[in-house]
Parts: sequence; C-alpha cells; structure tokens
Amino acid sequence: MYPYPGIHIDKMNPKILVIIPAYNEEDSIGKVLADIPEDFVSEVVVVNNASTDTTAQVAGSHGATVIDEPRRGYGQACLKGIGHAKNLNESPDIIVFIDGDYSDFPEEIRELVKPIIDEDYDMVIGSRKLGEAEPGAMLPQARFGNALATTLIKWLYGVKFTDLGPFRAIKFEKLLELEMTDTTFGWTVEMQVKAAKSGYRCTEVPVSYRKRIGVSKITGTLSGSFKAGYKILWTIFKLYL
Repeated sequence: MYPYPGIHIDKMNPKILVIIPAYNEEDSIGKVLADIPEDFVSEVVVVNNASTDTTAQVAGSHGATVIDEPRRGYGQACLKGIGHAKNLNESPDIIVFIDGDYSDFPEEIRELVKPIIDEDYDMVIGSRKLGEAEPGAMLPQARFGNALATTLIKWLYGVKFTDLGPFRAIKFEKLLELEMTDTTFGWTVEMQVKAAKSGYRCTEVPVSYRKRIGVSKITGTLSGSFKAGYKILWTIFKLYL
C-alpha cells in the first residue's frame, strides 16, 4: 500500500525526479544531463552501476545526484534510484527513467509526462516505434524482440504497447504499488506487465531515437541479445502464471 494516499499532482508545478542507470557512460552522460530541462525537473539521480570509468565524476560535475550501486544490473540500478526517492523528505509526483547513452532525447521529457499531468494517466512509455528513429539506431534484434514481446503482452494481458523503451514516466505512488523486483534485463517488461495486470491507465507518446554513444550492453553482442530476449519472454510468462 502506498504510504502517502491522496497525493494530488500540481499541474503547474509537478515534482519530477529523473533516474538514470549508468554503466561506463563517461562519453555520453554529460550530454544527457545537459539536455534535461532544468526548470522542469526537481532532481536528476544518476545511479553509477559499478562503472570503471569516470561516469560518476562527469555526472557529478553536471549537477546530478550520484549514487553508487556496485551490484551490476539495469534493474538493480533502477531499484537503487527508487530507494533514494523513497527516502526524500518530499516525495516526487512522477519518476522518469531514461538511459545514460544519449540515444533518447532528454528534452522530450515535457511531452513524455504530459499525459500524466494533463490527463491523469498512470504510466507513459516513450515509443521509439511511433517516433522518429535515426537509421541504424535500433538494431534488428531489438526491433524483433520488441515486436514479439509487445505482441505477447497484448495476447496475454489485453493491453497494447508498441515498445519496451527505457524512456518512460510513471506516477511515483503507482510505481511503488508495482513492487518491482527484477534486477537485470526484465525490468522494463516487468513494469509494463504489472501495470497491465493492475489495470493502470497506460499510454505511449512518440519519442525520437538516435544511435547511442558506445556499444549497447544488451543488444551490442549476440550473447547479450540472447540473455535479454530470454529474460523478457520468461518475465512475460512468469507473471501470467
């Protein structure tokens, strides 16, 4: 049960916290942080996920709150960021997740959260399929995996998504109710499946997408793609049973 019932989002001044999981993103994290609209976001948290480069230092120099999470895993880093949000004196209204590789366009945060603020949606997925993607930005294995996973979600849970994109926004109270647990590749699909099962009001908005800086830790290798695909499918079916 969410510990702060009855919270109303101030449409004129919503409290938005951005969480960025980051593993060895020293070449891109500064660009991501520079493009986040400072006047619109209350805090940006970069979770340094066992980086061996200067990711933490670069993030700190750009004004982000830097938290170390030595346990590797995308979901593990996101959970660490949520833990920080739970311990704040004033809880955020909305959590935005975005990757640290500069493949998403941070300036589109305003459009991403608009359905939550204006139309009271619970969760918004930034859809790369509905938006403009730079040629080569999404690898074939990523496109195939997204199509398969979203089709299965529609068949099993009756909710239509077009993407499992990491650029997303969700009401903080609703995020806590999901009781997220995945620590690796299944994080995004766990959130969407649990939201569908819980009857959340979900929607998507088109987002732009470009080639990431550096090599993807997930789809950049054959083994990474296989592990991610297996975990995503396993998560979809596990939560259905």
